[in-house]
Amino acid sequence: MHAVDLIRKKRDGKRLSRLELEFLMEGYVGGSIPDYQMAAWNMAVYFRGMDPEEITDLTLIMAHSGDTLDLSAIEGVKVDKHSTGGVGDTTTLIVAPLVASLGVPVAKMSGRGLGHTGGTVDKLESIPGFRVDLNPEEFVSQVNRIGLSLVGQTGQLAPADKLLYALRDVTATVESIPLIASSIMSKKIAAGADGFVLDVKVGSGAFMKTEEHAVELAKTMVQIGQLAQRDTVALVTDMNQPLGRGIGNALEIKEAILTLQGEGPSRLTELCIELSVEMLLLAGAAEDRSDAKRSVEKSLRDRHALRRFRELISAQGGDSNVVDDVSLLPQARYTRDILAPDTGYVQAIDPMAIGITAMELGAGRETKDTIIDLAVGIELHTEIGDYTPKNAVMAKLFANDSKKLEDAAVHALQAFQIGEGKPTVPPTIYRKITAKEL
Repeated sequence: MHAVDLIRKKRDGKRLSRLELEFLMEGYVGGSIPDYQMAAWNMAVYFRGMDPEEITDLTLIMAHSGDTLDLSAIEGVKVDKHSTGGVGDTTTLIVAPLVASLGVPVAKMSGRGLGHTGGTVDKLESIPGFRVDLNPEEFVSQVNRIGLSLVGQTGQLAPADKLLYALRDVTATVESIPLIASSIMSKKIAAGADGFVLDVKVGSGAFMKTEEHAVELAKTMVQIGQLAQRDTVALVTDMNQPLGRGIGNALEIKEAILTLQGEGPSRLTELCIELSVEMLLLAGAAEDRSDAKRSVEKSLRDRHALRRFRELISAQGGDSNVVDDVSLLPQARYTRDILAPDTGYVQAIDPMAIGITAMELGAGRETKDTIIDLAVGIELHTEIGDYTPKNAVMAKLFANDSKKLEDAAVHALQAFQIGEGKPTVPPTIYRKITAKEL
């Protein structure tokens, strides 16, 4: 078997067998197949695509290319949740304790942020003392004890995906739906959960810009889950404006706490409730959708989920007093209000511009080696469809560098569009994709 023959076969639109895909992935991880040949294969996939069984074979091969997490020692059905990335997306920090408070174990590995999207691990590290580096035994033991653990991904989780993603990033093949889907699902499967709830973002601040492409990605991942014998459901959700009001690590922890207190932004709260409902249904922890929604809303109302978040912080070495006093989180030295230049309705808030502005303040990484500032970011005071008088505060910037603050103030203002007529507000959730639909 030779790599060039497999490149030619895919170039000509033919299906690769599992053995052929194993040869490619093992050769690439082992170093016998060079970057230039895998780059050619990536481009062949980009133009020719892959069928569902082929994508599933690739996903499972990548999932088992390194460490896999065995969660069998955890009682109950383990359901993981994944977002394709957005701005102001604090859902994991809310959904995980919410679902755990209702008896469904949540054993979740999360990543760090890169670029304009934030990482759950970075957000958690803004809580003083919080540990994200539990070993597998500590991880499993904690879930059995309190029903919940949130940790960073191990470096050996799906290494084939890590190598392939880095190559796609520099060869203009990132946008291939088979390669995106297999990348996401290989890490999820390696992390050991029994089922997955996927939050596929669509819009100007998301990777998928159109609903058509987002639905295609969602269907592909649900189909992988089905063929890999993992119950999977996907929600296609809006990212034409930031999901929450806080953008930045400590600011998003603060917003998660407010939401768990029942005082969070409506769009963020709505999505967290729906994601939690889907997780309960996959775990078999509710009779039907109405029962699941009642349970989720009651846990929020009675603050059971907030108490579980407090337990999580204590269990992983953090200062749980932040739940009562958010001033214990990292604080920025400087603030600046962004004022409305005109009177009118908010027509648009560019989530990409907001995310990049937060990154320029120091809240995100331009490269993997960038040291982030946990205190800085942006707090929005308005959303699409709101009426705002001239000079009303639309957002507040938080910074530790006065020069960065000046530059960010200019960029942040450009993210807002004010106009006369009230615009159509995009829905929070566009549609749901299930295996039955496929």
